[in-house]
Amino acid sequence: MLRYIIRRVLLMIPTLLGITLIVSLFITISPGDPAVLILGTMASPEDLEAKRVELGLNEPFHIRYVNYLLGVLQGEFGISYRTDRHVINEILQRYPYSLMLVFFSLIVSIGIGIPIGIFAATHQYSWKDNAAIFLSLFCVSMPNFWFALMLISFFCVRLGILPTSGVDKWTGWILPVITGSLGFAATIARQMRSNMLEVIRQDYITTARAKGQSERLVLYRHALKNAVIPVIMVVGGIFGMAMGGSMIAEVIYSIPGLGSYTLSGLQSRDYPVIQTSVLFMSALFAVVLLLIDITFAIVDPRIRSQYAKKKRKSEGVAA
Repeated sequence: MLRYIIRRVLLMIPTLLGITLIVSLFITISPGDPAVLILGTMASPEDLEAKRVELGLNEPFHIRYVNYLLGVLQGEFGISYRTDRHVINEILQRYPYSLMLVFFSLIVSIGIGIPIGIFAATHQYSWKDNAAIFLSLFCVSMPNFWFALMLISFFCVRLGILPTSGVDKWTGWILPVITGSLGFAATIARQMRSNMLEVIRQDYITTARAKGQSERLVLYRHALKNAVIPVIMVVGGIFGMAMGGSMIAEVIYSIPGLGSYTLSGLQSRDYPVIQTSVLFMSALFAVVLLLIDITFAIVDPRIRSQYAKKKRKSEGVAA
């Protein structure tokens, strides 16, 4: 198990290097001049060139990329063109908001999706199952920005019971969490329904029922713990999508998170902000996937037995 964790951690290094390379390439080929955005269109060519030299934009791509990597290794992630502050300090101030939004959204998604999936599987082909499937498809197909605007229109404008923006109070988190959770809850519900239908047809479930155990006990003691294992991997993938999708909620609800910070960097061609934000989110996503894989290996007895066999085999060879 320890060898597997070390191997996964080492694989994260080339993955993050590849991500930084792709982001840097897209930044280079994308239109727009940060010097013009900083000084304005009325600046003289001499001032623009001096600004490019100051920012290092006149250097070749490979030199700028290597300098950025060397700075990252030394803990220096660059200074924002727009705010003239260290990027890493601003990210560390903003990422707790994004992390809280993603965490609460995942909690709500799991709390809604798993029960709906179980309910749909236990009422297969009935109107209840069809209603659950329809609701899941509707939530998955619904654009987040439209749903967020509808929530603001109803709860904030018409009823006036929730704030339209800001997270100074706990009530400010309600609409952003709902916006970010319903689509993912539908994904979890569909996956849970599929897994539960497969598990309840297994022989050991039939045996448990033949022993006279109640249907609730059969479902929640025997079927659920096996059906929920693949959902763990789905939640890991959802975390990455939630980190990217939080940008919409942060912009609409005026949350000072990492998503809105990255979007402002994209709009102003703030290269250090774009590079560091993407690197930070990618590293966080990689760590979460590693934790999900470890959890999956602990929960799934087949994987545990596989590691046990490898360990006994290696000990036998050593002996």
